[in-house]
Amino acid sequence: MSVTIKKIAKDLQLAVSTVSKALSDSHEISAETKARVFEYAARLDYIPNPYASSLKKGKSKNIAVILPEVADSFFSAAINGIEAVAQEKGYHTMVYLTHEDIKREQSIVRECRNGRVDGVLISVVAGDSLHEHLRDLYTNEVPLVFFDRVCEPIETARVVTDDHHSGYIATKHLIEQGCRKIAFLTMPGDLAITHHRQQGYEQALRENGIEIRVLYGTDREEENLAMIREVLQSADRPDGIIGSIEKLALQVYTTCHAIAVNIPRDVKVIAFSHLQIAALLNPPLTTITQPAYEMGKTAATLLFRALEKKQDVKHEHIIIPSVLVARASTEVL
Repeated sequence: MSVTIKKIAKDLQLAVSTVSKALSDSHEISAETKARVFEYAARLDYIPNPYASSLKKGKSKNIAVILPEVADSFFSAAINGIEAVAQEKGYHTMVYLTHEDIKREQSIVRECRNGRVDGVLISVVAGDSLHEHLRDLYTNEVPLVFFDRVCEPIETARVVTDDHHSGYIATKHLIEQGCRKIAFLTMPGDLAITHHRQQGYEQALRENGIEIRVLYGTDREEENLAMIREVLQSADRPDGIIGSIEKLALQVYTTCHAIAVNIPRDVKVIAFSHLQIAALLNPPLTTITQPAYEMGKTAATLLFRALEKKQDVKHEHIIIPSVLVARASTEVL
């Protein structure tokens, strides 16, 4: 149950108007009373609702879209799909960026509980298993839909691709192109999509009796470039690399150009990417392309079905297939 000003007033034996003014930092209230109210409100995890008066008349007509970043071309395209539905419904889209910071995600989700938005679409941060802040949205009856990156312990609507199958077909493609030392370049943490992609990669290698080789990057580009350089200059250099996320594959390109390792002659590269300029890279990059626009549009459609109370969508799990687009980075020369 959410904490109200009335509860705080009753517990502190103060007038509701006094508590309201104290929380608004009114000059009419003494510093001692303000401190007492603020301390108690913080202890109860009270969230002020500056939109309460407008909500009495209806909805906020806003939805939140919470993303790790927008530099990734996937999320840019997904926003376009979300916007297409939101505009049709007469809603505004409020985009929040977590920058892969769990504390920032928690803060944003907390803000979404105060009436600013009617529903939330989220692609969760990598590298952390904390999810109580997401569960709190349920308590406050804020509809929640995951897309792409999901928090698996939370049972709510989600729109994803078949990442296990995508990892499998990416690896099979490299094997068919003659690769026998295939590295999977990924990020540490508990992000479900990269785990599923890795599982598909490992399955394909086991079926073909090929050694599994997983390499972990970080959030620091200079560290990744140094690691990739070391791997590519080693005596046991891989002849194929799968970038589990877009930026890691681009860092492989940067390193290969810097140390004169030829793609695809020396190493073949494939990436999970929605990069529109993939075909313009040197050489053009082979990709597993997610239908980002369609995923965003589908996720928004689920959210509005929940907002319009047409049906309970919490158990809706929609899988939209990705596509392998073969280009020169995996050609046989």
